[in-house]
Amino acid sequence: MINEETRRKLREINLGEAIKGLEVQQADPATIALPFDERMQRLVDYIYQEKYNGKIQRLIKSAKLRFPQANRQGVIYASRGLNRDLIENLFSGQYIGLHQSVILQGFTGSGKTYLACALGKEACLNHVRVRYVRLPDLLMEYGDSTVVAGNQRKLLERYSRIPLLILDEWLVSDISDAELHFLFELMERRSDTTSTIFCTQYRKDDWVKRLGEGVRAEAIVDRYAYTAFWIETGSTNMREYCAKHKR
Repeated sequence: MINEETRRKLREINLGEAIKGLEVQQADPATIALPFDERMQRLVDYIYQEKYNGKIQRLIKSAKLRFPQANRQGVIYASRGLNRDLIENLFSGQYIGLHQSVILQGFTGSGKTYLACALGKEACLNHVRVRYVRLPDLLMEYGDSTVVAGNQRKLLERYSRIPLLILDEWLVSDISDAELHFLFELMERRSDTTSTIFCTQYRKDDWVKRLGEGVRAEAIVDRYAYTAFWIETGSTNMREYCAKHKR
């Protein structure tokens, strides 16, 4: 058994997992009988896996996904007309490394948010930092940031650095001139340096109008609507579909 001083030192150097690993070994006579080198290898493997799992869980938690339980195995393709080859390619995460973006467009209930969260979850599993946010909530954050000088810049910097940003309910509400300016600055900073997943009901031809038209609206559309992977999620109500198939 390791003494309390050794336990303290392991925790101090951020190796608390080693304590549990050693306890697991000591509880197994077959492991205790192994040569030192093999026991050490097993201990290192245990520590590595625990730290890996811990990092993944922290990434998933900090992503604040609407559906944290979403995963690639849960995506339903039947009767939806989804481009399965494209979606499977997106699950590989290559688009993030290439700073490409994705637009999920479809009616309410067509599964846009679930698919976006599944892509976000897969990115977390690949050690990518992700953040999910509804556009109305992001704009409320922006409104709050205008109260204190300097907070707008901090908000822009924080969201600009996220490798994969999921923007749900994109353009669901009218956008004010001040909000359009904020979105333009955010999209300008993220363009070609990070990846964004948009979940929206609106086709690309409607984006400029929903953004209030003008040069900044056209610039946002030009940077994303015509260059991103565009996936139509169909007209099937997935909430109704899933409810029926649970019975």
